[in-house]
Amino acid sequence: MKFKRRVNLEAGLKQIDMAPLIDCVFLLLIFFLLTSSFIVTSGINVKLPKALTSELIDSQSLILVISSEDIIYLDEKPKTLKEIEELVKKNGHNSIFIKSDRDASLGVVIKIWDLCKKFGIAQIGIATSHED
Repeated sequence: MKFKRRVNLEAGLKQIDMAPLIDCVFLLLIFFLLTSSFIVTSGINVKLPKALTSELIDSQSLILVISSEDIIYLDEKPKTLKEIEELVKKNGHNSIFIKSDRDASLGVVIKIWDLCKKFGIAQIGIATSHED
C-alpha cells in the first residue's frame, strides 16, 4: 500500500502568532521575579578601608559606626560623643568595634579610641574589608 502525502500550505500565513510568544515571555518573567531574592540590608552605608589582615569579632562587642560625614551611629541612631561616653561609663563594655568610613576624619576615630582607653576597655577593633 502506498500512501499519498497531502501538503496543504496556506498562502496567506506569513506571520507568527504573537499570543503564545507573549504568554511564554510573561511566564518566564513571573518565574524569575518569584525565584529571585530581593534582600535589602538596612543600615548606614560605610565604605570600609582595605587591609590585608583581619580577624573575626566577638558578637558581644559594642559596635559604633562613623559615617563619611563624621556622624557617630549606635544601633543605626546618631549619637554624640557625650552620649557614647555616658553609655560606655554605665554599661562597662569590655570590647568596642569601630566601623569607620574610609572618608571619615581620623580625629573622630581617635576621640572614640581615647574615650575607650579612658574607661579601661582593652579590646578596641577597627573594621576593614579584605583587600583583593
